[in-house]
Amino acid sequence: MFQVKVPATSANLGPGFDCMGLALRLYNYIQAEESEKLEIILKGTYTNNIPANEKNLLWKTACKLWQKIDFQPRPLKITLESHVPPARGLGSSSTAVVGGLIIANAVAGNPLNRLQLLEIASEIEGHPDNVSPALCGGITLTVMDENKLIPRTLAKFPKFKAVVVIPDILVETEKARGILPASVSRTDVIFNASRVGLLVDAFIKEEYDLLAIATQDRIHQNQRASLIPGMPEALKSAVLAGAYGAALSGSGPTLIAFCPHGKEDQIALTMKGVLHENGLPSEALTLDIDSEGAVLTEF
Repeated sequence: MFQVKVPATSANLGPGFDCMGLALRLYNYIQAEESEKLEIILKGTYTNNIPANEKNLLWKTACKLWQKIDFQPRPLKITLESHVPPARGLGSSSTAVVGGLIIANAVAGNPLNRLQLLEIASEIEGHPDNVSPALCGGITLTVMDENKLIPRTLAKFPKFKAVVVIPDILVETEKARGILPASVSRTDVIFNASRVGLLVDAFIKEEYDLLAIATQDRIHQNQRASLIPGMPEALKSAVLAGAYGAALSGSGPTLIAFCPHGKEDQIALTMKGVLHENGLPSEALTLDIDSEGAVLTEF
């Protein structure tokens, strides 16, 4: 029997569109053992709308890996314990992709290394921003070259906590991507490029006071604001309440604030209050950054 623990993730971190992300200490757990037939058991906080058959993303991902390495597995009994909310911008689909790849690789005798798994995961997801921290942990920057990925871990143990505020709405990734313009101006490209550089430097040097500027974005956040009432005001309120910086988590609707120790509760209340004023109820979690990424255990 194998078990893999896969962390939730937050992608983009402001200007790092499709290339930056971090892992959070909120997990989905997947167990797999040989069986006479395929069986998928759903447990945990979130089970609605997750297929328990061959259409399950985790199973489809596992089959993709086996096809690539020409491996014929026996049927599996898979238990998925889900605590990462789906369609909220916290990398739920990436936990399925990464978990499926790690389980499939383990069943096949672990012929692929983590970089090879990351390449397949990025191919499935279309970009590495969530799957890279889900696999590697910490805060990551991943460059997509023509035929390879260049992953970099910027920090494993940052000295801040993450407050994630989760509005009570769903934002499908396809819809959030469809709202983006086909092109951006040179001015906006320069704006984002400079802030990505500053963001990387701030994380590496632990100069978190720079995050208020470094998390600014012109490529996707303002465009997605129409899907999340009160989002821009909530992000600004987080910084005014003492957060180092704040950003839209992935394609949303979750918002993430990088917080000094001791200020998490006030920042969460402030952000929730702004969203509530805009007719949007929400819940907040205070989470540490996960340093390990996905962890495989064999029983």
